[in-house]
Order: sequence, then structure tokens, then C-alpha cells
Amino acid sequence: MLYYLFQYLESIDFPGAGLMNYLTFRSGVALLLSLFIATVIGRRIIDRLQLMQVGEIVRDLGLEGQMSKKGTPTMGGIIIIISILVPCLLVARLDNVYMILMLVSTVWLGTLGFIDDYIKVHNHDKDGLKGKFKIVGQVGLGLIVGLTMYLSPDIVMRENIETRVADHEIVVSHKTEDIKAAQTTIPFVKNNNFDYASLTQWLGDNAETGGWILFILVTIFVVTAVSNGANLTDGLDGLATGTSAIIGVALAIMCYLGGNVIYSSYLNIMYIPESSELVVFAAAFIGATVGFLWYNSFPAQVFMGDTGSLTLGGLIAVFAILIRKELLIPIMCAIFLVEDLSVMLQVAYFKYTKKKTGTGRRIFKMTPLHHHFQVQGNSGVDALIQRPIRAVPESKIVMRFCIVAIFLAALTFVTLKIR
Repeated sequence: MLYYLFQYLESIDFPGAGLMNYLTFRSGVALLLSLFIATVIGRRIIDRLQLMQVGEIVRDLGLEGQMSKKGTPTMGGIIIIISILVPCLLVARLDNVYMILMLVSTVWLGTLGFIDDYIKVHNHDKDGLKGKFKIVGQVGLGLIVGLTMYLSPDIVMRENIETRVADHEIVVSHKTEDIKAAQTTIPFVKNNNFDYASLTQWLGDNAETGGWILFILVTIFVVTAVSNGANLTDGLDGLATGTSAIIGVALAIMCYLGGNVIYSSYLNIMYIPESSELVVFAAAFIGATVGFLWYNSFPAQVFMGDTGSLTLGGLIAVFAILIRKELLIPIMCAIFLVEDLSVMLQVAYFKYTKKKTGTGRRIFKMTPLHHHFQVQGNSGVDALIQRPIRAVPESKIVMRFCIVAIFLAALTFVTLKIR
């Protein structure tokens, strides 16, 4: 809204109105505004949640300090959502299809998570919204994002091409025309543009349509997997928030590089016109998560609940898809995916051993994976992996996971040059 106001002021030669034309200025405003909302206004929301007695329901899993979290205000994801939406509505270009998709995704996922938290708190049902309904909501969003990218004429790309001008010198440039293609970035290969249509060549003339169908299916899977992964990661104070903020920084940088024809040429990656507007959203995302971390770090004064965790994971997934970096998610969001896998492996192995021997065994002492480190080794839990023997303090687990997240973010950038 402010963007369009400043556009008008610039038309009448109002001094300083042209600042809003600069992406870096608007991103900085979005970052500062989201930080302000999350820290200052967020405090009032937390007080309101306490008055409404919206407290966390805690199951006694025998973990140190776990029961002290009982009654801590939950549904704090509302703070994150407001801190993202308000700055974007004020300083972003609302006619940009990429920004529209991110705003729709924020409201969609926030509503889904809010319903889940509402059932937990007001119905005193720890399970909340049934899993199948969550999946339907996530699949629905993936379908909306995938179909919009397929059908919208504003979502295009320009392929990067290499030209050898000397024996050991290669110049990278981009084709002059925008194309509509189901292409993405793939790591560790020389020509890192991967076309989904290459997997559907057997369809003949319909190969391109088949590629888009495959792309939409991948979009649905990525949104569902990352959203649920962030939800499972949200088990320790500041864990999901801290790792999401780090991933947000990585996405912001990749978005800026891919939306700038000069930098994308240097990195030899595809150029995506108009996608750079998402840097404003990423700035608001970073500010919201860092601001929320002010209250969510150990010992937490508020939990984000599914209102926040489902939203954070889903937004990371949609953002990566829009800038054509979804195949980098297994590296960049490895923590979320490992948390997902730890639960699936644990359940599958327990069922298998119970069927074979009559007594179920575990791979980890407890899942999701972050809880494994909180349990004392050789404490009576029949698990294949007993290390670490000593239980690790919660704050140290969170810090170590964040360090790993920083390493993974750096590794993601390295993959763009290692070919």
C-alpha cells in the first residue's frame, strides 16, 4: 500500500519518494517492520494469550524440564503471520504474482495451523486436527501453487547458456526471450537446469504437458513434506524458529541472485524475471522469525504451535519452488527432512520387529530426532542407537542444530558452483 502511495508521490515530484523503487530499501523496511511487530506488538499478543489461558498441553515423556513447559502460551504463530503479512502489504508490489502466491500461502497455512491449535486448546485434544485433513490442506496449497505456475503468463524464466570464447574461458549469458517451462535447478551437475519434461518424452507431443503435471506432483510432495518436517522440528524452545530463520536468509540470497540477470549469469543459473520481489517477503520472514525468537528462545515464553510451524515449513517450500530451487531442499532443509525420516523409520522398524519377534524395538531412543539427544543412554530404552550416553541439555541441542543449519545453508550455495 505504501509502495503505491510513494509511486503517486513520485509522480508529483515529492522529495525522497523514489526510494520505494529500490528493492533493497523496501526489503530493509520490511525487515525492520517485521522485527518491530514481532517484538513489540508480539508482547501484547502473548499477554492476551495468557489472559485467554491458551496454554500448551504437555504429555509427560520423562524428559528433563518438559513438564515446566505446561501452561506456556501457544498459538504464538499468530505473531509470525502478522509480522509477515503487514510489512508485505505495506511495502511490496501487490500486483506481482510471486508475492500474491506467498501471501495466499501464508493465510492458507496459518488458517490450517490455527484450526489445529484451536482444537487442541479448546477441546483439550492433544492430537488436534486429524492428520488426513492436514494433508488435504497441504495438498490443496501445493495444487494451487503448481497450477498457478503452469497457467500464469507472468511466471516465466530465461535459460542460461555457455559460450566458449577461448580454450579455458567460458562466457555465460541468458537467452533474450522469456519461456514457459517446467525447469528447475539441480545441484552437482554441469548444466544445472533440469527440465521435468525430459522425464516424459515418451508422451511425444504431450511431453511438455506431462512435465508440468510431474512438476505439480513434486510441488505437492515438497509442500507437504517440508511443512510436516517443520512441524515435527518444533519440539524444543527456539529450534524450529532458529533453523527457519537461517533457511530464510539462504532463500533470500538465492532469490536476489536468481532475480538479477548479472548475478545469475555469474553463477550460471537461470534468470527468473520479477521474482526478485520475493526478497521483500523473505526479509519480512527473517524479521518475523528472529523477532519471535526473542520470546521463543530457551526458556520459551510462548510456543508457535501448529499455527506457526506448519506455516513456516510450507512457506519455505513454496518460496523454494517459486525460485526454482526445490531440488536443493534436501540439502538446505535437511534438518526438517531428517526429523521426518526419524519418525517414519522408528515406526516402521518398531512394527517390523514386533511382527518378527513379538517385541518392538526402536532405532532411536525417542523421536523426532531432537528428543533422542535428551534421553539418557542405556536408560532402559531398547534402541539400536544409545549414543550419546549422557543426556544433552535442551539449549545445547538447539544451538547445535542451528550450527548444522548454517553449514547446510552454506553447502547449498556451494552446490551451485561445484559441477
